[in-house]
Amino acid sequence: MSRIGKNPIALPAGVTLAVDGTTVKVKGPKGELALDVPKTISVSQDDSTLTVVRSDETKATRSLHGTIRARIANMVTGVSTGFERNLDIIGVGYSAELSGKKLVMKLGFSHPCEFTPPAGIEIEVPAPTRIVIKGIDKQQVGQIAADVRAHRPPEPYKGKGIRYHDEYVRRKAGKLAVSSGG
Repeated sequence: MSRIGKNPIALPAGVTLAVDGTTVKVKGPKGELALDVPKTISVSQDDSTLTVVRSDETKATRSLHGTIRARIANMVTGVSTGFERNLDIIGVGYSAELSGKKLVMKLGFSHPCEFTPPAGIEIEVPAPTRIVIKGIDKQQVGQIAADVRAHRPPEPYKGKGIRYHDEYVRRKAGKLAVSSGG
């Protein structure tokens, strides 16, 4: 049995779960999320505990067991506390600011880069070199952070660009001047 899939999921106070056929809906103080579960996997609820069970031992079902459990656990966490990703902007003259809901970044190009977040995603700029992306869907928050980072990924020589707050960028040595022995 899957080590992740067999772990029960605890529902915090204020979070409700509804299983309607193959759709699992989780509702909490921050919002509501839904997930379509394959027919070979069932979700059962006992008071404030959730269990994910697979119906057969085929390879496809075994591989989905832990994944579905992890996605439901992320949904529960998202609607109760939410997720956030922090990005740092490194570089002289590089900065970001909010213009309404639109993120405007100056990243060394001849024009400012603009990014409009989709519904359900909140972007904050607490400092000109720090971007905070918040939301209830873990996958969507991570994808938006990757899309913002893709405007100017960190380069290995000076480390300039947009990086995740906990990301380490390996630095390369630049060209060395070679003196002629003549």
